[in-house]
Amino acid sequence: MTESVRVLVVEDHPLYRQAVGSLVDGMHGWQVIGSYADAESALPRASEADLVVLDLGLPGVDGIEATGLFKAANPDLAILVLTMSEDTPVLTAALRAGAQGYLVKGAEPEDIERALQAVARGQVVFGEQVAAAVLAQAGRRTTVAVDSVFPTLSGREVEVLDLIAAGRSNAEIAASLVVSPKTAKNHVSSILTKLGCTRTEAVARARDAGLGRR
Repeated sequence: MTESVRVLVVEDHPLYRQAVGSLVDGMHGWQVIGSYADAESALPRASEADLVVLDLGLPGVDGIEATGLFKAANPDLAILVLTMSEDTPVLTAALRAGAQGYLVKGAEPEDIERALQAVARGQVVFGEQVAAAVLAQAGRRTTVAVDSVFPTLSGREVEVLDLIAAGRSNAEIAASLVVSPKTAKNHVSSILTKLGCTRTEAVARARDAGLGRR
């Protein structure tokens, strides 16, 4: 990434497009270099940008196809999908096309900002609404096995435990899941309380169950 993160906003709803653009321009070291209602208009500027905030429900070329076109035009381009759909097939299609982040509209501004920063760093991030779908898509056999080992943990806590087992700090967990540091800390505390063990012991148990293999 360049010192100044250059962003394209591609969103057909004018008010939402303006809101996202204002949020990005308000971030230190970030700037919107183009704001468009359709992908065709934005594609010629793909080589100039570092990151695209992209709606999927676009007129003309839809967001899934546009994601692939943007990546073909600039393989280093980071793409954050910001859309209405929580459907797993849509999420999967966006990831396969090359998106690094997926948020559902309605996310809080601070969550969008954290997601932008994470995607710009090369991380893959998902909003809380779609995290469960990502886990399920990763493999039902693993989920079933983990559920049997950690029956007291919620799906979200299993996801956090996976990140703990991968050696992530609380701050890194917060960035990966696009939640506040306080929320991440609360999840970790709840997990350790339910398991009745230290963080080190939780890592060992999680890895024995197949988690943390990243």
